[in-house]
Amino acid sequence: MVGALVALQSRINAELAQYVGGALIAATITFGTGLVLALAIVAAKPALRRGFRTLRAALGQGRLRWWQLLGGLGGAWLVTTQGMVITVVGVTVFTVAVVAGQVSGSLVADRLGLSPAGVLPITGRRAAAALVAFAAVVVSGLTHVEDGAGIQVGVAVALAVTAGLGISIQQAINGRVSQASGQAMVAATVNFIVGMTALVVATTLLLALNVIAFGTWAPHWWLYVGGPIGLAFIALAAWAVHSLGVLTFGLLAIAGQLLGSVVLDLVVPATTTDFDYLQIVGLALVAVAVWLAAAKPKLSPTKPE
Repeated sequence: MVGALVALQSRINAELAQYVGGALIAATITFGTGLVLALAIVAAKPALRRGFRTLRAALGQGRLRWWQLLGGLGGAWLVTTQGMVITVVGVTVFTVAVVAGQVSGSLVADRLGLSPAGVLPITGRRAAAALVAFAAVVVSGLTHVEDGAGIQVGVAVALAVTAGLGISIQQAINGRVSQASGQAMVAATVNFIVGMTALVVATTLLLALNVIAFGTWAPHWWLYVGGPIGLAFIALAAWAVHSLGVLTFGLLAIAGQLLGSVVLDLVVPATTTDFDYLQIVGLALVAVAVWLAAAKPKLSPTKPE
């Protein structure tokens, strides 16, 4: 369900960007609505306010490091790439590229022990999963290359892959914040504060330099629900990754993302390119990559030093 919501958020932000003047402005609006909702929830729940005090104590005692609060940068980059990439290649290709980044990034995050689940080894099977996932990206983008948009598609897909890498790191360190504070919603709120700060600075600077310009407000209310969807995804991810580890949670979310992306591209496509056999092959390759990566390591997880 969470993965399907991520695909839906991607489609919403891509359309919002067409109204408001670009992906960065759309991302800022999305994070703004999510942050307002997050702060309202925190204000209404004493347990969440205590969670922030516990988090501050964890930072002071060294149980949590300052850079582990920066997961919101990954979320901000994901939302920004949604508006830039989906209008070029569609939700399905975007999702396949993000998945490739997630699978690869999750292996590294688990190997470094960034999440509370501890250190997990990189096996040959998991490495093969990453290679197959990247093959899926290439195959999925071939239909657009045939249409003569190779360079543009290559850049768009590369951006989506980096977004997937950012998500895997975000999920890992958000699990640490959730553990330290005792509240998944605290981790989600910190994410929105960090991401919103970065987006506001970037948007303000580019507006002042006339690099971007605000367009018009979107006429449909549902184009503004991307923020609440993102809040739900981040909070649930911070809660689930604590027990499951980055890769296992990522695989579950990926299943929903792939299903949701196919439905959206078939029902409300973001591009004029039809959903064709190459994208079906790409989805099949991603399924193989997920199966390979899902194999449990032979070694038992160990806690990082």
